[in-house]
Amino acid sequence: PRVTVEQFEQAKSKLSTLKNDPGNEVKLKIYALFKQATQGPCNTPKPGMLDFVNKAKWDAWKSLGSISQDEARQKYCDLIGSLVEAESGSSAQVSAQPAGSGATYETLLVTKEDDITTIKLNRPAKKNAITTEMYNEIIAALEQAATDDSVITVVTGAGDFYCSGNDLTNFTKIPENGVEEMARHGADLLRKYVNAYIDFPKPLVAVVNGPAVGVSVTVLGLFDLVYATERATFHTPFSQLGQSAEGCSSYIFPKLMGAAKASEMLLFNKKLTAVQACELGLVTEVFPDSSFQSEVWTRLKAYAKLPRNSLALSKQLIRSVEKERLHAVNDAEVERLMERWTSDECFNAVMSFFQAKAKL
Repeated sequence: PRVTVEQFEQAKSKLSTLKNDPGNEVKLKIYALFKQATQGPCNTPKPGMLDFVNKAKWDAWKSLGSISQDEARQKYCDLIGSLVEAESGSSAQVSAQPAGSGATYETLLVTKEDDITTIKLNRPAKKNAITTEMYNEIIAALEQAATDDSVITVVTGAGDFYCSGNDLTNFTKIPENGVEEMARHGADLLRKYVNAYIDFPKPLVAVVNGPAVGVSVTVLGLFDLVYATERATFHTPFSQLGQSAEGCSSYIFPKLMGAAKASEMLLFNKKLTAVQACELGLVTEVFPDSSFQSEVWTRLKAYAKLPRNSLALSKQLIRSVEKERLHAVNDAEVERLMERWTSDECFNAVMSFFQAKAKL
C-alpha cells in the first residue's frame, strides 16, 4: 500500500521525538556501539520509513561508519562507565565508622556489639553489587574483625538483597594497557578476597537476608554457618556471562551437594530456593521472613557468649585439614577466570547484559 502524506509526517515526527529524547538518545548510542563492537559496521538493509524505532536504531548504527570493533568496544565501556559514575554520584552511601576503630568504609556498615562484629554490605540501591572498592573494603573489614575482641563475625546485606554479585561495571573500566592488565588486577584482587575467607580465624556466619548471586553465593562454602530467610535465592549465572566458578566452589560445592547438583548450579545456572539450598547443605537453616532477624540474632547473641578461644581454636582445627587444598583451588579458579576475562566470549556476554538493560 502507498504511504499517505499524513502517515509520512507522523513517522517523521515519531522518529524525531525518539531521537531527540535524551534518554532514548543514550540508549540508541549504547545500541549502536554494541552492534558495532560485536558485528562491525552496519550491514543490514534500511528499515521502512514507518518502522520508526528500528529506523532510529539503524541510523544510529550507520552513523558510526567504519570505526573498528576494538574502538567501538572502548567507547561502549567508556559510555557505560560514565553513566554509572553519574548515577553513583546521585546515590552515595553514608560511610560508617566501626566501634573502637579509626577505619571508615564507604560501601559497608561495620559495627561491633554483644561480642559480634557485623559487616553489612551497604549499597542497597545497587542490590549490594560488589565494586572494586567494596572488594577492598570487605578484605579490610575481615582483617580488622580477625584481630578485634569479638567472638563471632557476621556478614549480611542492607535492604532487600543480600548481594547481587559482581558489579559488572567493574568490567567496563579498562586501563590504558588494555584488558590483560584489567584481568591481572581483577585476578589479584579476587585471590586476596577469597583468601580472606579461607584464612579467617573465627566463626564466620552469613545472615542471608535476600537473594544472593555470583561470588556472594560461591564463598558461602567458606562460612561456618549460613542462615537464610525463606525468600532468599542462590544463583551462580557464570556461563551466561562467559565466566567460570570462583570462591573455591568448584571444589566445595561438589563435596557438599554431589557433582550432579553442583553442575546444575555452576555450569547450567540453576537458581536455588532457600529450602533447596538447605537440603543440599549450602544453607544451615531457613527461617520465616517475618521472624528471620529476631530469631537469627537471638541465636547469634547466645553463640557469642561461648568461650572465645575455644570457638576460634576449634574452627582452626576444622579448617586446617583443608586450608592448603583451598588455597590451591582458589589459585586455579583465579587463573581460569583471568583467561575468561580476556576472552571475546566473556566480553560479548557482559556487553549483551548491558544491552539487554538498555533496550528501547
